[in-house]
Amino acid sequence: MPAPERLPAPGVTGQGDMEELLAEGELTVVGRIREASNAVLLCTVTHDGASVDCVYKPVKGERPLWDFPDGSLAQREVAAYLVSEATGWGLVPATVLRDGPYGEGMVQQWIEARQPQDDSPQEELLALVDGEEAGEGWKPVAFAEVGEGRTALLVHADDPRLRRLSVLDAVINNGDRKGGHLLPAPDGRIYGIDHGVTFHTEDKLRTLLWGWAGEPLTDEALRALTALAAELAGGAPLATRLAELITAAELAAVRERVAHMLRTGRHPQPSGQWPAIPWPPV
Repeated sequence: MPAPERLPAPGVTGQGDMEELLAEGELTVVGRIREASNAVLLCTVTHDGASVDCVYKPVKGERPLWDFPDGSLAQREVAAYLVSEATGWGLVPATVLRDGPYGEGMVQQWIEARQPQDDSPQEELLALVDGEEAGEGWKPVAFAEVGEGRTALLVHADDPRLRRLSVLDAVINNGDRKGGHLLPAPDGRIYGIDHGVTFHTEDKLRTLLWGWAGEPLTDEALRALTALAAELAGGAPLATRLAELITAAELAAVRERVAHMLRTGRHPQPSGQWPAIPWPPV
């Protein structure tokens, strides 16, 4: 299944224009997304007659984490976007690092999740099913307690779009791939968001997309990883930009994760040294 084409925003003709709009445009705060753990502001950004909605996460609004350097989450979000673009899959909305009304922060294109139409059911990416079998079209993840002593099998769709995201998460060592971080968009894509806890040197992969763990990577994934390895080589533009956003040790760890996946030709499995599934899962 080829990746769907990204639909441009009005007045924006390509991804480069979108990045320029986000980076150079006038940023106006509209409101705050209060359920987020860090400060997340809904904004509009306008430049040269084009305007889009976006999310602004100021560094000042980041809560300190015991295992990540303070004030580094915005840079990691941008780094995740750059790696996503290097795969050619476009799995992360356009993301830049810039100054804003509350100081430096991450600014990301707002993706309006697709709403179900009257004549079609809502697309399900995750589900809980009774029994021990995932069923056709689904991949098993883990058993979950659902109350009153009952358990159900947590499953995700056997969808090539999710499979690409699982590869990206393995590369960037995503510590928080929850269901709420998956956005099915009107253009047919599934975007991943919230990539602040990524790129750690230790294995911190926590995700709901374990359904392919240990399985052979697709030919498409192997081609993307091969191209990414070249982009991560010393002196390459991507490597140079990432060196400005994450530490040298973290960049070396990215290279090693990509090299390991190419050597094994398989999706990684949980290490057993870190909780494999994020909590809460949504």
